[in-house]
Amino acid sequence: MKEFELEPGEHVVRETRKHWFLFLTELLPYAIIAVIPFALPKILVLAPPMASYAALFDYHEPLMRAALGIWLLITWTSAWGSFTRYFLNAWILTNKRIVEIKQRRYFSRGVSSLFLSRVQDVTTDVTGVLPSLLGIGDIKVQTAAEDIEFIMHGIPRPEQMRDIILRYASIEPKSPGV
Repeated sequence: MKEFELEPGEHVVRETRKHWFLFLTELLPYAIIAVIPFALPKILVLAPPMASYAALFDYHEPLMRAALGIWLLITWTSAWGSFTRYFLNAWILTNKRIVEIKQRRYFSRGVSSLFLSRVQDVTTDVTGVLPSLLGIGDIKVQTAAEDIEFIMHGIPRPEQMRDIILRYASIEPKSPGV
């Protein structure tokens, strides 16, 4: 990753993204939206007062074909934006710090880091049946300053990540005054 430079003696321990299941749940609405133009005419026929509107969805007409193309293009572009955010958002644990790379929009990215020497507490939170079964949770890293928290949402196997963070935080010498 070129979003940040490793310091001398620093190496990447683990890189993780949001759990794949959460990514699929973000894509599900786009799949439903893409199917609407094909399913709606068939549903309208089932409701007699609305049956006459089903004829509007004749995709042999050039105007309706163009409308369908625009509909699917917008849906595809939006779904691609979700994929881009999933792929470019990452948490990277090095032997000296935690780095969060957050893609907000297509041309807006933020990179923040937290030195492990400042870590005071690491908490995991796995809430619900499905997250428990799939191993999805949140990690909250508390620093020496009371108001600074580093939160990672939707991490796969958060307990493993917490243990790795604590292992490297205990190795890293604490800075003076902390």
